[in-house]
Formats: sequence, structure tokens, C-alpha cells
Amino acid sequence: MKKRFDVISPVDGSRYLTMEESNPAQIARAIDRAAHAKKRWKHSSMADRIAVVEAFTESLVSQKAEIATSLTMCMGRPSQFAEGEVNGTIDRALYMAGIAEQSLSDIEPTPKDGFKRYIKREPLGVVFVLSPWNYPYLTAVNAVIPAILAGNTVLLKHSDQTPLAAEHFKTAFEHAGLDEGVFQILHMDHETTGQVLGDDCIDFVAFTGSDAGGAAITSALAQRRGRNRFIGAGLELGGNDPAYVRPDANIEHAAVNVIEGALFNSGQSCCGIERIYVHRDISEQFIHQAVAEAKKYRLDDPRKETTTLGPVVRQKNADSIRAQLTLALEAGAHPHIDAATYGADRADTPYLAPQILTQVDHTMAVMANETFGPCVGIMTVDSDEAAIKLMNDTPYGLTASLWTQDVEAAEQLASEIDAGTIFMNRCDYLDPALAWTGVKNSGRGTTLSSIGFENLTRPKSYHLRTEV
Repeated sequence: MKKRFDVISPVDGSRYLTMEESNPAQIARAIDRAAHAKKRWKHSSMADRIAVVEAFTESLVSQKAEIATSLTMCMGRPSQFAEGEVNGTIDRALYMAGIAEQSLSDIEPTPKDGFKRYIKREPLGVVFVLSPWNYPYLTAVNAVIPAILAGNTVLLKHSDQTPLAAEHFKTAFEHAGLDEGVFQILHMDHETTGQVLGDDCIDFVAFTGSDAGGAAITSALAQRRGRNRFIGAGLELGGNDPAYVRPDANIEHAAVNVIEGALFNSGQSCCGIERIYVHRDISEQFIHQAVAEAKKYRLDDPRKETTTLGPVVRQKNADSIRAQLTLALEAGAHPHIDAATYGADRADTPYLAPQILTQVDHTMAVMANETFGPCVGIMTVDSDEAAIKLMNDTPYGLTASLWTQDVEAAEQLASEIDAGTIFMNRCDYLDPALAWTGVKNSGRGTTLSSIGFENLTRPKSYHLRTEV
């Protein structure tokens, strides 16, 4: 009997679709095809790989409306923002294709008489990509496209909340005429995924998700048996990203953009703003403008054109966010938004009103943990040094943002912040020309930029003596 799973839409609680899980025979065939295809794809030309990626993006464009609808229904993103993820996915894919030839070219050291020496970048083989629901296309493209450009084959397992993202990738690669076995998708539960992690044919794992998930994958890989026991894993994990608004900041610009960074996608962004520190000299003015900005968000059915804040992805996620808010309020936090003024905000639904809290501190989960919802806490600080100390007071380190008009000061402060990316006067953005990486419990490894190819290749040195 075939195993199936339902996707329950956070929009209205309905069963949006039912998918079949990949059965053991299908999984075994997919792994075998990937293992065999890697031998052929490794020797494909860079021109052919780039052409495949370009055709892949053309197919995504043709699926844009369908993809947007699925994003709204599967994870609640307002329809007016849904197509933006497709655009971002295409931009990243084309950027990586544009730099692939140079980034993957041979490295030649200083010439040495009598020798021919160079380093080639060899593909790893079969790359197993595990992607989450919050940005299902953007997180997948970060690993899938560079892996294929580098000559690897790919198995993609997507979240059971957004399985259509994997299906749309599959359709796009089929349209592109990609060789059989180079890209395949699998729909699996956690137990079966763990079994695939242990397969000797898997050569690398690229995972985006929670730090608990990253720990589970690391443990599973450490227990592997066989010829490929010691394989690598790229892990993009949790975040608790801070923003610091300095006294010289453009307050209006900072308020608009910091609040967007906190509330966009209902706060369910890997590098969304989770906590804000503002200098005392401007705190009253900033908080006033930030609250006013948050109140502009319209919480409603995401299918409506006027909606700017949809539900969070699941009821259990909403329950967890509400629990954090309740604990903070009981500990003395001050709320600046009355949730009762939002008709859609009800405890038995995943619809949550935006919330800004002051009188918070790091003993509260809403400041210390990754809330992943449409709420944010604001603390007042008296100096840059105090802000940096608080920004670093976290087990995470994905991104951090500085809001100031002093570039020199920003660069100096950035050198003291423990994070993979430091922004100035912007946040919640991924530039494919820059390395996407985290420190501490936000993970390890790098995607995108020329450095991103390094995780997906291994160096192979050629040391040829030409004079004997």
C-alpha cells in the first residue's frame, strides 16, 4: 500500500493536496541513477551545464503564477509577495551560472621549470539537498544550482509542507533537457531520510533548517559505515539576528526597514530581525515610528490583494509563538500593539497580529531564542559597546544589521560582531555575490558566491614532472 501525506493549508485549514511518498524501490533506483549519472555529468562541459541552468530559469518563469499560488496556499505568504521568490531564485541561479566558469577553473601556482602543476576542482559526486518550507525555492536553489554547475548530481528532499517546490524544480530541469539521473526528487518522512543519509552513495549533504535538525544530521553522518563514512555537510541552521540603531541613523529609514525585516513572511525568515537595540538618544522617536510602521501591516487571508501579513505556517508554530509572547508579558514586557484590534488574530488559528515589545531582556525567550514569528523586542542601550555585547549574547550568528550614516564606524563595529553577514542600512537580504554562511549554532559551510563552489568540490592536485 502506498504511503501518502497531506499538506494542510494555513490559509483556511483545508487539505490543499495529498502527495505520495517515495517507496523503497523508488528511492533505491533514484540513488543508483544518481551514482551512475555522476560519472557522466562530471565530464560534461561547462557550456552545457550553464545552458541547462539558463533553460531551468526559463521554465521557472513559465511556472511563476502556479508557483505563487502554491506558496500562498502551502505556507501562507500573501499573494502580492509570492512571485518575488521566483524572481530571487532566478537571479541567484543566473548569477551562479555567470561566475561558474571562472570560479571552477584550474588553479595554477607560480610556474616552476620542469614541472606542470595545477589544482583541479573535482565534483564530490551525489549531493543530498534537504530544504525547508519558509523559502522553499530560495533555500533549495542555493545548493542545487551550484552543485549541478560544479558537476555533481543532486537528490532533493523538500519539506512535507512545500513538496510542490521540489516538483516545480523537477519540471524545470526536465524542460531544460538535463541528463537522466542528474537531478531527482524524493518525498520522504524523517525516518526514511535518515536511512538515505546513511547510504554509501551519498557524498555530501546540504541542509537548511533548525539547529536541532543540524545536530541530528551530524550525528547520523558520524555513524555511517562503509567507504564514504567521512562525508561533508553544509548546514544553514537557526538564527536570532539583531539590529542596532545608532544615534546618527536615519530614523524613518531604519524604522521602515527594520520592521519589514522583522515582519515580512510573518517573521519566518532565516535572517529576519529577531531583536532590536536602539541608542537611548533616539529610542523614544524610533519606537514611536517602529510601532506606527508595524500597525500598517494588514493581517488577513493571504489570497486578498490588500493583505500584507498572512498566517504562520502551522497551528503548532502559532502556539509556540503565542507561548513566548505570554511568558514575556508575564515577566514584565510591555506590548505596543493590541492584538484584539486584528479580527483575524484568534488563538485557534495560525493568524497572529504583529507585536512589538519593550521592557524586554535576555532572560526572556522572545529575545534569547529564535521566535520565527511576527513579533520583535526592542531594548535601549547607552553605547555602541553595550549594543555589541548584547548582539553577541546569543548561541547564533547568521546576520546582524547596523543602522548608521557612519560607514567607518559600521566597519569597525562589524569586526566585533559574531555573524556571517553584517549589513549596514539594510537587512533580511541575500546577495548571491557574497558568501552566505553562519557562525556558532547558525551552522557551517558556505553557499553562493565563488566561495560557495568550494563546499561542493574537492581539490585535486596535478604534479607533473616534464623534464626527466
